[in-house]
Amino acid sequence: VQLQASGGGLVQAGASLRLSCAATGRTFRSYVIGWFRQAPGKEREFVARISRIGDSTAYADSVEDRFTISRDNAKNTAYLQMKSLNPEDTAVYLCAGGFYSGASHSDEYAYWGQGTLVTVSS
Repeated sequence: VQLQASGGGLVQAGASLRLSCAATGRTFRSYVIGWFRQAPGKEREFVARISRIGDSTAYADSVEDRFTISRDNAKNTAYLQMKSLNPEDTAVYLCAGGFYSGASHSDEYAYWGQGTLVTVSS
């Protein structure tokens, strides 16, 4: 599977943004999808993940109640709806596909797309 994240941009603090993760191939529904982010000079960190059929989700504490992950297997696309953005959310956001339902570490994901940059100004 090949993944491509999109939807990033420059927004002001408090704004909302929706990222998309589009996949090619017919096996999208076979993968757990995770969102990660990496800010300049920092390690890549887990943001959220969603199960293969979308019935289970998990979030990092820092985004809980502000971000929502979802997926549409018919469209081979996953989403990350972000609201109440703050400057600390500034990072390159990447989506990844993996096989482990509880995966929250980047090493547990096998497929990665190019990221999309989110910049939140104060």
